[in-house]
Amino acid sequence: MNKLTLNADLKKGKINKNIYGHFSEHLGRCIYEGYWVGEDSSIPNTRGIRNDVVEALRNIKIPVLRWPGGCFADEYHWKDGVGPREKRARMINTHWGGVIENNHFGTHEFMDLCEQLGTEPYICGNVGSGTVQEMQEWVEYMTFDGESPMANWRKENGREEPWKLKYFGVGNENWGCGGNMRPEYYADLYRRYQTYVRNYGDNKIFKIACGPNVDDYYWMEVLMREACRFMDGISLHYYTVTGTWENKGSATDFDEEKWFITLKKSLFMEELIQKHSTIMDKYDPEKRVHLIVDEWGTWHDVEPGTNPGFLYQQNTMRDALVAGITLNIFNKYCERVQMANIAQTINVLQAVILTRGAEMILTPTYHVFDLYKVHQDADLIDLHLQSEDYEMGGESIPAVSASASMDSNGDINITFCNLKASEGVKVDCIFNSTDFRIGSMTGKVLAADEITAHNTFEEPDRVKPAAFNAAEKTETGFTVNLPAASVVLLTLKRE
Repeated sequence: MNKLTLNADLKKGKINKNIYGHFSEHLGRCIYEGYWVGEDSSIPNTRGIRNDVVEALRNIKIPVLRWPGGCFADEYHWKDGVGPREKRARMINTHWGGVIENNHFGTHEFMDLCEQLGTEPYICGNVGSGTVQEMQEWVEYMTFDGESPMANWRKENGREEPWKLKYFGVGNENWGCGGNMRPEYYADLYRRYQTYVRNYGDNKIFKIACGPNVDDYYWMEVLMREACRFMDGISLHYYTVTGTWENKGSATDFDEEKWFITLKKSLFMEELIQKHSTIMDKYDPEKRVHLIVDEWGTWHDVEPGTNPGFLYQQNTMRDALVAGITLNIFNKYCERVQMANIAQTINVLQAVILTRGAEMILTPTYHVFDLYKVHQDADLIDLHLQSEDYEMGGESIPAVSASASMDSNGDINITFCNLKASEGVKVDCIFNSTDFRIGSMTGKVLAADEITAHNTFEEPDRVKPAAFNAAEKTETGFTVNLPAASVVLLTLKRE
């Protein structure tokens, strides 16, 4: 028995659109061949940036984009990526495949990309191998509207007006690839570096500290205790890995047992948010500091025959369910979680887009973001879900995940995930409201004939949304029949 109680008049907070953010690193074919093909490419582009990719990402209303890393951020020296491209320094991308980075995609190109996308830039600064001066000068270069060496250099490089930059991360994974630091040491470094991330003119920067890796609650405790008053946000990283880090498992060759394990691990996100939020509440009861989950998603073994350092993996209905479950969790905790960035947008890890030369396909995860965009900046609605168990190997997880919100038009959007790999489930909904009477109900569903189903360049539309008609009004609300292994969007119009 699956029972959903919707209290439509009770708003639980605003779902920040930035929860639906993305992350793009100089890694594999994410930047080069993903976004950037160069102005001389035969692939249709605007100032070197692929038109098809921009159009696809604009369609899902990507609100914020994190760049240039990732581990790459703490070895990135921004001055190498400005000025005439033919004169830019070439470097080794030591983290990701040992390939040559030609720095053709730098600050100007990234900010141009964000303007084409209509998205907020979120830049991650170099604490691991960079200097305070380097970070300070980057912010000045981008945002100062006046006479200074950095502002003058920006103008010489073709940008007269400063950019608006809101989000700036002071380091990345400084507990690991960003320097293998202790939290006490990083907390002091953060306090020092952020001092020089200045606000110029009316540009106000939202400073994000490097937070914990998964369940490192001690790191969160130290950072909040020592540096809370100097930050606006703190990050959290968690990847869903089916196997072990040494043997993660195939992205496309798996059975129902591995499907179950993956979804169970993705649900761990809720526990992480609860426990880290408890620590944050101790030092920040007003919830001024935002929890920023700026790296999340599935991490499988790379596709056979590809560079292991490029992290290129396919994307199935299993990844779609992970995305739906996780976004429902973020919505639920929108009072504290104010931004999240899936890793990574194109050709890397849980990508929403895959490219091959001039070709481009959309993944099942892309279609989940397309369905869920209705939640952006909507009001979270109170719901209580009583779900049957999904059992496997003596363990159990809830069979159904759900989230509901009211958009600016007054419509109610409910997203459901049926985690059961081979069984449909029925959900009975009790709808409570003093002024909203359900009129029409429309829906879309993302499902497939196999849990391993995915889109390929030969079969790009194998997994895509379809109309959903398996919902009916009742005296107390409505019922909905969710297909096996599906993500459903149900929209309720006011009578």
